[in-house]
Amino acid sequence: MTERVLWCGELTTRGRLRRRGWGLAVLAVLWLMVFLLLPSLLLVGLAFAKRGTYGTVDWSFTFENIKRLIGWGIFGWSADNLLILVRSVWIALVTTVLSLLLAYPLAFYIATRRPRMRYLMLAVVMVPFCTNMVVRTSAWMLLLSPQLPLARVAAWMGLIGRDMPLYPGAVAVYIGMVSSFLPFAILPLYTNVERMDWSIVEAAEDLYASRWRVFRHAILPQTKAGLSAAIILTFIPAMGAFVVPRLLGGSNYMLVGDLIEQKFRDARDYPFGAAISLALMLLTLICLFALRRRKVAMESS
Repeated sequence: MTERVLWCGELTTRGRLRRRGWGLAVLAVLWLMVFLLLPSLLLVGLAFAKRGTYGTVDWSFTFENIKRLIGWGIFGWSADNLLILVRSVWIALVTTVLSLLLAYPLAFYIATRRPRMRYLMLAVVMVPFCTNMVVRTSAWMLLLSPQLPLARVAAWMGLIGRDMPLYPGAVAVYIGMVSSFLPFAILPLYTNVERMDWSIVEAAEDLYASRWRVFRHAILPQTKAGLSAAIILTFIPAMGAFVVPRLLGGSNYMLVGDLIEQKFRDARDYPFGAAISLALMLLTLICLFALRRRKVAMESS
C-alpha cells in the first residue's frame, strides 16, 4: 500500500512529491548546466589545448599552459605569474578585512535606527550599484588627483611626496576595491544584526561581562552566518576584479583578472587565458573549502 503524507494541507504520496520537486527544479538545473557546468568543462578542456597560428586553438592535449602558469617558459623559470596570483589573493584578503571592519559597525548602526531612517540608509548603501563601475572608478581617479584635498592630506601626513597623486598605486587600489565591495559586506551583516536576540546581550551585560566578552559570547555567535556570507560575497569577486586595479593601479600593478583579460583580448592566447582562469577557480574553491572547515570547527567548539 502506498504511503501517503500530508504536505501543505494536501494528502499525497512521496513519489508524487519527488516528481513535483524535480519538475520545479528542472529549469534551474538546466540553467546551471548550460550557463555554468558546460562553460566550466569547456574552460578545462581549453586550458590543456595549444595556441594555434594567428590566435586559433589547436585541440591537442598538452601541459604547456600549466607549465607557463607555474613559471616555466622559453627563457627559463620566472615567478611573474605566481606573484600576480599571490598579489591577487593578498588584495582580495585586505579588501575583505577592511570591508568587514567598516561593515560591522555600519550594520549595527543601521539596524538600530528607526524604520524610515533605516530604509533610507540602506538605499544610500545601494546607490553605488546604480552607477557603472568604470564611472565610479574614474571618479576615484579624479578625487585622488594631486590637486584635491585627499592627496594633499596624504602629503601633509607624509604618506606620499608633494604634488604626487595617490594613484596609480596600492593605496588607490585599496580605496577603490573597498568602496566597490563594501555593500556586499554590509547587506548580509545587516540582515543578521536585524534579527539578533538582544536579550542575550543584556544578559551578558547583567553578568558584568566586559565589552570584549559581550561581543565574543553574545554578539559574534549570532552574526556568524552574516559574517560568513559577507566574507564570501566580498572575497570571491575581489579575487577576479580587474577594472579597479587596471584604472587605479596602473600598468605595473597587474592582478589575475587583468592577466586573464590581456590573454583573451590582446594576445588572443585563449588556452593560456583558460589555464589562468582555471587556476583562479581552483584557488577560489580552496579558499571556500578552508572557510567552510573553519566555520564547522568554530560551530563544533
